[in-house]
Order: sequence, then structure tokens, then C-alpha cells
Amino acid sequence: MSDIRYNILDDSYVIISPERLHRPEYMAWKKVKKKILSCPFCEGNEEMTPGEIFAIRDRDSHPNQPGWSIRVVPNLYKAVQIETPNTSRTDGIYKVFEGFGAHEVIIDTPKHFETMREWDKDTYTHWLLAIQSRIIDLRYDHRLSFISIFKNEGSNAGATQAHSHSQLIALPIIPHKILHRYNYLHRHYKETGHSLIANIISQEQHDDKRIINENSDFIAFCPYASAYPFEVMVATKKGISGIAKMDHQNIEQLAQLMNDLMPRMYQQLGNFDFNLSLCVSPMQKTFQTISFFDDIDAISHFMIHITPRIYRHGGFEVSTGIIINPVSPEESARLLRGENA
Repeated sequence: MSDIRYNILDDSYVIISPERLHRPEYMAWKKVKKKILSCPFCEGNEEMTPGEIFAIRDRDSHPNQPGWSIRVVPNLYKAVQIETPNTSRTDGIYKVFEGFGAHEVIIDTPKHFETMREWDKDTYTHWLLAIQSRIIDLRYDHRLSFISIFKNEGSNAGATQAHSHSQLIALPIIPHKILHRYNYLHRHYKETGHSLIANIISQEQHDDKRIINENSDFIAFCPYASAYPFEVMVATKKGISGIAKMDHQNIEQLAQLMNDLMPRMYQQLGNFDFNLSLCVSPMQKTFQTISFFDDIDAISHFMIHITPRIYRHGGFEVSTGIIINPVSPEESARLLRGENA
């Protein structure tokens, strides 16, 4: 039996259709480790990248030299550039913004073939600390309104570099999808006096069917209206609106949960492709955010969203915006908990 489920967080619909799992396109595939010819992200090849912006490295090592555990550099193939003027112009009836912004690469690990499955708690901690540091730094540039932190793992997820890395893109505008979400969260807060995300977490804890793991600060679950098989949401339980506001204990708790979660996903899916994104709240009070900005801490919860990319979308998804998911979130969570049928 299929379900048409409403995603109350994104104001969208998905179709849960287990029958479609048996279509021939839904099959696991494995990555093949190939010989490294010349990887700019490997330790010892630091001269192949722009100079580092941030790094966690051995005490006796030097910038842009070996001895680092995580390293942040400008993207050599920038989508936007910090040197570009933050201006706009008209082109007939159209409006054009200059390509101002920041585009950075977070080189997750010095080891070329190391996936998140092999990361230990320290690696997750360093990854989170690097992201936190860059967000805090970029917040001081008041021309920037929004930061996207994401990770593309595998070609099906859009990765063009095999070495594990994440990316940061900071923009002077806020995407409409993000604005829609925050206006929706704010409307719910004004109408009920409660955070919608806190309500979702309470519902998941009550149902106890889609939770994978949790600790004192964070919870990982498969969303009720998951658009992807084995889609996972990690959220703070304490109402922390962003990673910039986390203390070291929060970071340690999140690293511990991720260190438990990711091997579970790899165990079920093999060396799978996925997109991972971190929720970063809008940073400035502008004409776009003025309606909700003063309540942003009350309506926001820090979240990490993991979407495995193990099959391709078709014409229905493209034409309607409704995604068909062949694995129910309840079944995904059960398998990720390691439970037998």
C-alpha cells in the first residue's frame, strides 16, 4: 500500500510506495578504489590548492604544509567570489546580481580513500569545529545573509572530486526555499507558541518508530514524510538555533551521535552516494528576514539532513515536485537500528 504524506516542515508532499522498490533501477552499486594520480586534497599536495583559510593541524606544523587533520581553502572553481562588488543591475525586465559571495572547500581528512564510515569521533569533532569557525568568521561580513554548508558524496550526488570534502557557499541573498521555511516556522510559532521542530521531535519520541539513535543533546530519525530511502534528519533537542551557538559539549555530543549513525548507514547501503546539508539560520536582519529575525532562536533548531542518492528521479518528480520514495521511513529506521523483521 502507498501513502501520500505531507511534510509539515517543508510544506510539501511525498509518496511512500514500497511496491516500486522492486523496479530494476533500485540496485546497490559499489565504488572502486582507483589509483590516485594527483589529488590536490591529499596531504603533501598543499601547493595545489589556494592558501588555507583555516586548519586544525599539529602544533609544530606550518600553514599550507603537511601535518593537518582538516583544512579549509577557497574553492578554485568558485560559484561566487568575495572580491566581486556586491551590486545589482537591471537587464530589461530582469534583475541581475553580481556574483558576490564566498565559496570554500572544507577538506575533511588528509586520507584520500577515507569515507565518513571510517571517521572516528575526533574527525567528526574537527569537521564540526571547522564549520563552526568559518560560520562565526563569515557572520562578521554584513554583506552576507545566508550560508549553505553541504557535502556531495559520490557522482550520483554531484561530487566531482573523490577525496572526502565539504563545501561552504555564502550569499548576499536568501534562497526562496529557505525564506519559505522560516516564514512557515514563524507562522507556526506565532499561532501556537511552540517551535514546529520541537513538536516534530516530541512526536517522533512519542511514536518511537522512526528514531535511529539519540543522546542528551541530539536525535537522529527518518522523517515521517521522507522523500528518499534511508533519509535521515539529525536535530538538536535543546533548541540551539545554529552550530555557531554550540559549546564544546554540544559539539562532542553531535560528533558522538554522527560517529554512531554513519557506520549504520554504510552497513545498510554499502558505499552509497549521498548529499548532506547543515541548517544555518539567516545571518542578517534585512528586508527579507525582518518578519521573523527577532524570533529566530525560538523557531530554529540546528539540523543535519542526509539524503542518500541511490536512484534517479523521473518525469513525475520533475513535473510535480512530488518525490516517490520506495522505502518507508519506518522500515529505514528499523534497519538502521539493526533490528530484525
